[in-house]
Amino acid sequence: MGNWSAQPVYYDYGQNLYYEGDNVYYDGAVVATADEYAQQAYTIATSVPEVEPDDVQWMPLGVFALTQKDDAATVENASLFMQLAISKEGIIAGTIQNTSTDNSIEVEGTIDMQSQRSAWGEVGKSWPIMETGIHNLTKDDAGVLLHFEDGQTQQWRIVRVEQPEDSAGSN
Repeated sequence: MGNWSAQPVYYDYGQNLYYEGDNVYYDGAVVATADEYAQQAYTIATSVPEVEPDDVQWMPLGVFALTQKDDAATVENASLFMQLAISKEGIIAGTIQNTSTDNSIEVEGTIDMQSQRSAWGEVGKSWPIMETGIHNLTKDDAGVLLHFEDGQTQQWRIVRVEQPEDSAGSN
């Protein structure tokens, strides 16, 4: 994956990236209106390139517990879990599972190399779209945004779930 910026971009939602009025700011500068920012996330998520499935090589990004940003929920009592992988083409794919309903959905999306934003949504559906910086996905605890079709955006967080040592062979 070429064309990466020299410095990783970390999105700290509510801090270095925040909404004020109808605008979205990054490091104090307006980067887009709120609607434009959500539409950019939608475009990133739906720009999955056509590839031959057998030729795609996947690198696991990990398993994450999903919680609302201000929620005191921990990995131990979370009910939403997301497993993601990335391909060299910049495709993100995985599964989100709701352990309280035993439902799971497939998700896919891509990375915008210039902004280092990654965004994905449920396969076959347009909204909602989840996004975060690709660098955020390397952290143990990071923020994500969840964009909805009606223009609302929520701040969530992802917490990496440590895999048990004895998980070799089980998948």
